[in-house]
Amino acid sequence: MTNPILRLGARMKLFALSLSMNDFVLLFFRFWVAKVFYQSGRSKVDGSFLSPSDMTIMLFEEEYVLPFVDPSVAAYLALYGETFFPIMLYLGLGTRLGAIGLLGMTLVIQLFVYPGYFPEHMTWIAALLPLAVMGGGRLSLDRPLLTRASRMR
Repeated sequence: MTNPILRLGARMKLFALSLSMNDFVLLFFRFWVAKVFYQSGRSKVDGSFLSPSDMTIMLFEEEYVLPFVDPSVAAYLALYGETFFPIMLYLGLGTRLGAIGLLGMTLVIQLFVYPGYFPEHMTWIAALLPLAVMGGGRLSLDRPLLTRASRMR
């Protein structure tokens, strides 16, 4: 009978050999974009994890004027989006959904908040599009969940 630890080691070697450059590029994109948005979300709070600061609400009232959205609602939505979508990317759990959410936020920022920052926003879009189309790759939590779900069918 084969030692289960040796079988696990062999599986880990096979997994490491099966990784491609795409998996590492997707991992880099996930962590880079998640860091940008998560840090932005953390700058919007004042002591609490999910409550925007008074300064953030004031910015949404006076500087980040969005059409059709109440400024305080927009502040909460931006804070939640910049908190939870990056966490999804860090974990690689619901990567496509997180990437699509951040793509939507990037488009709103580009069109209504800071239209003069197109080069920076384009780099975010260039990193988010592959994640939205391809998912998180093999180095994500999506992969084992999708594999397990496909086995159950």
